[in-house]
Amino acid sequence: MNLTFKRVYPQRDALRMSAILDFLQTAGLTPDGDCEIFVIAEQCGRLVGCGTLAGNVLKCIAVDPQLQGEGVSLKLLTELLTLAYELGRSELFLFTKPENAVLFSAAGFSVIAHAGHQAVLMENSSERLSRYCRQLAMYRQPGEKVGAIVMNANPFTLGHRWLVEQAARQCDWLHLFVVKEDASCFSYNDRWKLIEQGIAGIPHVTLHPGSAYLISRATFPGYFLKEKGVVDDCHSQIDLQLFRQHLAPVLGITHRFVGSEPLCPLTHAYNQRMKISLSAEAAPWPAIEVVELERMELRGAPVSASRVRKLYQAGDWQAVAPLVPPATLTFLTRLAASNKQTA
Repeated sequence: MNLTFKRVYPQRDALRMSAILDFLQTAGLTPDGDCEIFVIAEQCGRLVGCGTLAGNVLKCIAVDPQLQGEGVSLKLLTELLTLAYELGRSELFLFTKPENAVLFSAAGFSVIAHAGHQAVLMENSSERLSRYCRQLAMYRQPGEKVGAIVMNANPFTLGHRWLVEQAARQCDWLHLFVVKEDASCFSYNDRWKLIEQGIAGIPHVTLHPGSAYLISRATFPGYFLKEKGVVDDCHSQIDLQLFRQHLAPVLGITHRFVGSEPLCPLTHAYNQRMKISLSAEAAPWPAIEVVELERMELRGAPVSASRVRKLYQAGDWQAVAPLVPPATLTFLTRLAASNKQTA
């Protein structure tokens, strides 16, 4: 079979991208906005296959039905793996339809979560997830009521502090995970430092680095595209399944705390899915109670990171100050001054 493989960059090749989108639509696939590079397979100038790389995730892999069973998918996967390794991305995930799982298993990928008959998430390791869980288990604490919060804190506000305080009071121990992706307005390192400073003095809390297994581009890409209105229930199911079946058991987590979300439809939908997915009967994994706490308000308006970001961009420090801890205010003012000097 005479195949030609090419790399297509979405921002540089509008003509090919139009053909790719039509091809994927025929296959029942819609690419997310985080797709960086597409690899296409052509036969005699005709598009017969494609796949894409988004961070460390391979997805939107589709092959012309007339050529299925002739090894095109594995050749396409090899091209995508070569691209990923060239970019220094070795720990890879693959998002595909359940019927393709056997095919990609032959290439060294293992299923780690699934959303019913809609999709599966695979990774190019049979033990990386279990190794991560063994590391987490080292931080297990005793107690009948052990809570968890997953926090982006973009940036950390007094509302975040209030949520952690309320959750910690209701638990014997609280595990706080920081979303690790650098896909937010503020970097992971900066967000980590602000959270670490912001929760100072709250007892019985362990602060955990985030991972690819918890609200990441692999498990829940829509979270990082929420300002574009992307809501993907399929991905949220996968994210919550990983939490319930792997992460929560090793830490003995019995409750997951979230703040109410009156402003962001995606986060609100995720909270509702969380209540269903974590509390449903799913032996042998114990149910996890989801506790939704009313968001802290100031002068009748919810304290939110999105509100702080808007005020920060407007340089309205008088309005920002009541919404954030001193460390966050200092960070934001210094960052604004630095950006102004380099502009």
